[in-house]
Parts: sequence; structure tokens; C-alpha cells
Amino acid sequence: MPTLDGALQLLQDHGLLLLFPLATVEGPIITVLAAYLARLGHLNLALIYVIVVAADLFGDGIVYWIGRLGHGSIPERWRSRLGLDRQRQAALEEHFHASGGRTLIIGKLTHAAGLFVLFAAGSARMPFGRFMLYNAIGTLPKSLFFLILGYTLGAAYTSINSWIFRASLLIGALIFLGGLLWLVRRRAKRT
Repeated sequence: MPTLDGALQLLQDHGLLLLFPLATVEGPIITVLAAYLARLGHLNLALIYVIVVAADLFGDGIVYWIGRLGHGSIPERWRSRLGLDRQRQAALEEHFHASGGRTLIIGKLTHAAGLFVLFAAGSARMPFGRFMLYNAIGTLPKSLFFLILGYTLGAAYTSINSWIFRASLLIGALIFLGGLLWLVRRRAKRT
């Protein structure tokens, strides 16, 4: 990934042609940069929205398929070391069958847990159409938020990138601590 200034220059020089691949790799800040360029009159705001949503869904689909295709390719001894036994896999599949939509939307909106949730949905063999539907429900407002942020405050893209990183880190830490607390309570109930 180029620097922020480099990405801004690439988008300014090549316009929408490079937006899709850049947004597939790093959607939020690229959306901010592209919307900032739209405000300056270099790009079309509506086309930016369509492209970043498509790029986000495309990238999420790749992660889903890696999870789905990798499901059976991990050797049994590695799976047991990672705690991925058949019982846990069945529980994961049941979770995504019962509440996969909600999990996907939360994963998309928190940004920090998104990659793991997408991979887990694929591993749980959530139907792809259902996966894409709920993923789109989470992607549309998230992309719109970053589009508005970039259009209104895009000149501060370095600070915005820093805040995106900090917020993701904080949310990730809270998710980790919540999971850790859940595990401690679960083990305490067993004893």
C-alpha cells in the first residue's frame, strides 16, 4: 500500500481506474481520499460510492472463499492444536446458521473484527448469497459514512487515518477482552 500522499496522488492522476483495487485492499481511508478529491472536483462522488461498495464486497468475498475453501484443507493435527475440533466447527456452523447476519453486520461496522468474521462465515459454510446480502447491509452505511467524512473533512486525511487506526485498535482490544472474560467465566462455570 502506498503512503497516504502517494495514494492521493495515484487517485488524482488515474482517477476511478485505480479506485477499485485500492479500495479492495484498504477501503475506509481510500474512500476518504477519493471523497476528498470529489470535493476538489477531480472525481464523481456517486461513482466513488458505487465503486468502493463493490470493492469492499469483492474483497470480503475473497476472504469468505478463503475461509470456505480452507475449511477442509487444514490437517487434523493442526486443527486440534488450534482448538478447531469437529464440535467447535459444528457450533460455528450453527451460530452462522442462526445469527450469521447479525454477526456479519456487527463485524462490518466494528471494522476491527471484520476479517475474522468474514473468514469464519466462509469456514462455517454460510450460504454465499445470504453472506453477500448481510455483508451489503453492513457495507452500505459504512461506506457512506467514510464518503461523507472524506467529503466534509477530507483535508485532514492524515488525522482521519490515525483515528481510524486508533478506533480499530480500541474496538479490537475491547473484543479481545470481552472474549477473554467470556472464556474465564465459562471455565469458572465448569469447575
